[in-house]
Amino acid sequence: QVQLVESGGGLVQSGGSLRLSCAASGSAFSILHMAWYRQSPGKQRELVALITIGGSTNYADSVKGRFTISRNNAENMVYLQMNGLKPEDTAVYSCNALIRTASMGPRNYWGQGSQVTVSS
Repeated sequence: QVQLVESGGGLVQSGGSLRLSCAASGSAFSILHMAWYRQSPGKQRELVALITIGGSTNYADSVKGRFTISRNNAENMVYLQMNGLKPEDTAVYSCNALIRTASMGPRNYWGQGSQVTVSS
């Protein structure tokens, strides 16, 4: 019913910037919360940033002041602008969305993930 597809990852030097995008597609759905998570080998998955349907945001302490999450409700898109990237930001970044449809209540959906690599 619903699919999430990320784009915008890649290789960047320390101090550089990247913008991740996540597009939701399907039929008859409504997106509630949207978020970005990341996971590196040997580490637990962590919440990077979250944005509610009303636009309220939360960030991990490690990215505050550097990353910005935003959404376009009309286009069913969520973005993560990443500035001042550091090697420790290297991870697979995944889009997550809490979505409800006409036939079921809220349910979590995940994208396939996008690799972000920051070189020193």
